[in-house]
Amino acid sequence: MSDDLAWPVTLSGVTETVVTTLGPNGLWNAAALGVFAGDPVTATTWGRTRTRGNFHRQGEGYVQFVDDPVAFTDAALSIDEYDDPVLESACAWARVEVQSMETGTEDGTEWEKWRLEPVESTIERTTVPTIDRGFGAVIEATVAASRLGVDSYDEQELRNRLQYVASVVERAGGPREKEALERVRTHTSW
Repeated sequence: MSDDLAWPVTLSGVTETVVTTLGPNGLWNAAALGVFAGDPVTATTWGRTRTRGNFHRQGEGYVQFVDDPVAFTDAALSIDEYDDPVLESACAWARVEVQSMETGTEDGTEWEKWRLEPVESTIERTTVPTIDRGFGAVIEATVAASRLGVDSYDEQELRNRLQYVASVVERAGGPREKEALERVRTHTSW
């Protein structure tokens, strides 16, 4: 099946998604995954994560396009497991087969680049797109918070970024974005 035909959405740049992968405990682990548009479509896992291990064990996962900042935050910053592979917050998803393309180490952290080949996809619901600065700020908060304590990142710079994005969420976010920001604080040392 062609990548262009199987993805339920048009990919460009780096699309922030939630991926679920089947763990050895029989539960579906949800994690944030940046999907890089291109030919092939790729993603990179950093560290020895559950997603990386499950990709190696299962060779597949479900890439999901969610519109709930709380669901994204929990996936990005906590151990978030489910009985079913598709999240309630998924607007669309693609079951992908994964293939390791390359591995390496950057600043002491192992990474692995994966080819994502969609084999099935579904659009669960359609919405009129809106641009929500609060949701974007939550995404930035999860990125900064996930790097706290990583030697190659400046801790004070990350904390300054978190303060800034928190102010954006307070000004421009709705109730779900504000709840997501509280989850960032709960799930991390921020």
